Amino acid sequence: MYRMIVRELGGPASLLREEIHSISARPGEVVIDVKAVGCNFFDILITQGKYQVRPELPFSPGAEVAGTVREVGEGVEGLSVGDRVSALLDYGGFASAMAVPRGRVFPMPAGMTFEEAAALGLVYQTSYVGLVRRANLREGETLLVHAAAGGVGLSAVQIGVALGARVIGTAGSADKLELVKRNGAHAVINYRDESWVERVRELTGGRGADVIYDPVGGDTFDKSMKCIAFEGRILVIGFASGSIPSAQMNRVLLKNISLVGLHWGLYFKENPRVLQEAQEALFSLHAEGKIAPLVSETYPLDRASSALVALGSRKTTGKIVLIP
Repeated sequence: MYRMIVRELGGPASLLREEIHSISARPGEVVIDVKAVGCNFFDILITQGKYQVRPELPFSPGAEVAGTVREVGEGVEGLSVGDRVSALLDYGGFASAMAVPRGRVFPMPAGMTFEEAAALGLVYQTSYVGLVRRANLREGETLLVHAAAGGVGLSAVQIGVALGARVIGTAGSADKLELVKRNGAHAVINYRDESWVERVRELTGGRGADVIYDPVGGDTFDKSMKCIAFEGRILVIGFASGSIPSAQMNRVLLKNISLVGLHWGLYFKENPRVLQEAQEALFSLHAEGKIAPLVSETYPLDRASSALVALGSRKTTGKIVLIP
């Protein structure tokens, strides 16, 4: 058993392998033999000390894992040794085995692979909770998804289509735009084209998008303010551009728009039932064939630094998954 840890903040290159000699389940915990780990952009930020969650050193990144139950602690109900499960974490998932609180563990549906379960975890949760609970996306509305070819973007495209929205996706190359279309988007736009704001207006008959899903921030957010519909909602997911924007509040006032934030992990503390219901809904959508995580690449867990460098290059599509 081993885990990849950060002893000094220095980005993905600071990840080191550390052997694990024993793990036991305390009351209310489940020990999981990890079979797959999902990578996310914030895994890069947390190794740099730039994420809102700042664990004490040393620590492991990783917020979504899938595997089999090795041991159940006292008081744990509904799970048995050998069960196939996924788990959602704050951090700590870059490991071949780990102990997880029962409330963060979900039985996997039959037929779902470990790679799919790890890839479906956080990004699909983020998109579902963001679009359904926070932005209240309704059937027939127009959803604009930025960075739509990435893991979080593709999940938003698929969920938006499943909810009956008209989805427009932005990406930065022809092959990524084609990928977004294959995942259900009704229209695609190259965000490198300076006229993409005007293109959104054209596609919406001058009205603008009802909901804009923004994991990028920076200039993308600023320009999104120019193509949001009356009573539209801009869903702030993150700042992959590295730039945190400031809103011109007169624009918020003039079009009656809402700026809606999503700190997904906070629901574990404030209202964990939201995440349980979201996971149940996502598993149902997967069973119905309405969503399907795209695992574009897999890396051995001990090459986690290379995987995060690839993710940070913004040249990847879908999800990168680590295999212990």
